[in-house]
Amino acid sequence: VPVMRWGVIGTSIGDSFVHAVHTHTAQRVVAVAARDRPRTAAFAAKHGIEAVHDSVSALIDDPNVDVVYVATPHPLHHEQALEAISAGKHVLIEKPIAMSAAEAEAITAAGRAAGVLVMEAMWTRYLPQSDIVRQVLAAGTLGRVDVVRADFGFSMPFLPEHRLWNPALGGGALLDAGVYPISFVSSVLGPPVSVTAHGAMTSTGVDARADLLLPSADGATGIASTSIVTSMPVTAEILGSAGRLLVHSPFLAPSAVTLTVGGLNDEQSVTWADDPLHWHDGMAYEATAFAHYVGDGRVESPVHSHAETVSVMATIDDARRQVAAMPQVELVEN
Repeated sequence: VPVMRWGVIGTSIGDSFVHAVHTHTAQRVVAVAARDRPRTAAFAAKHGIEAVHDSVSALIDDPNVDVVYVATPHPLHHEQALEAISAGKHVLIEKPIAMSAAEAEAITAAGRAAGVLVMEAMWTRYLPQSDIVRQVLAAGTLGRVDVVRADFGFSMPFLPEHRLWNPALGGGALLDAGVYPISFVSSVLGPPVSVTAHGAMTSTGVDARADLLLPSADGATGIASTSIVTSMPVTAEILGSAGRLLVHSPFLAPSAVTLTVGGLNDEQSVTWADDPLHWHDGMAYEATAFAHYVGDGRVESPVHSHAETVSVMATIDDARRQVAAMPQVELVEN
C-alpha cells in the first residue's frame, strides 16, 4: 500500500480522522487548513502536522499533498472537491459527499475525467465486518433476501445555532445521519424503485426525523430510519428466507455481526466481533483502502461506486422533499 501525503480541510471530524490514520496506518497527514488560524495551528501541533495553510486553495496547491480530505460542513463539499480535482489531487470527501445528487454527479464525473480517485468517506464500507456481510450475501447463506432495515438516530439538544439545526450548514437528520442507514440498505438491495418518506420538520427548517420505505427491483423491502430528536438502537439487519444477519450497535462503526440460520425451533447463531477499536478509529480502514486504490490506479471505489454514491444522494433528495411538507416537531431550546 503506497504511503500517501494527506491534506486535511476542516478540524472537527478531521480530528478523529487524523488520529485514526496516524495511530493505525502508515498514511501521513502533512498539511491542514481551516477557518480559525489559532485553532488550526493547535490542531497541527497536536497531530504533528508540518504545514498550516491560511486558505483551502493554498492547501490544494501544496505540491507535498497527494490527497485532499474534505472534512468541512456539507454545503462546502462540492466547491472544495471540484477545486481539488481540478488541481489533479485525489479526494476523499466526508459524507454526505454533497448536498444533492446533482452535486454528487458533478464531483464524481470531474474525478473520472481527471483520472483521480474520488471517494465519499462512507467509512463503514471498509470495516472488516462489512466484508463479512458481503461474503455472507455472496454465498447465498441467507437465501432470498426479503427485508433490509437500518437506523441511525439520536436525541440531540435543540440549539438553533448548531449546524445540525441550521439549513444553511446542511443540517437535518437525513444528510448527517440518514446517509448511513440509506447507504446500508443500498449496499444490499441496490437503488430503490421508489422512495416513500414520512417524518417531521423543525422550526429552524431542517428535517428532525424520517422513516423511508425503499422497495427494490427484485421485490425486497428496505427500511431506513433516522432522527436527531429520537433515541435509536443504531443497528442493521438483513432478513432472508434461510437466515438473518444482525450488525450490532453501532452498525456503522467497529462492532459485531451475528449470523442466524435454521428453522424456528432449531436456530443456530454465530457472532464475529471486530477488534475493540474506538468508534472513529475505524476510519483507518478507509484511509488504507483509499491508498490501495490509488496504487491500483482506480478512480472509484470497488465497494462503493460513483453510481451508488449518486443514487444514495438521489434517495436523500427525494426524502427531504417529502419530509419538508410535513408538520413540525415541538422542540424546546436547551
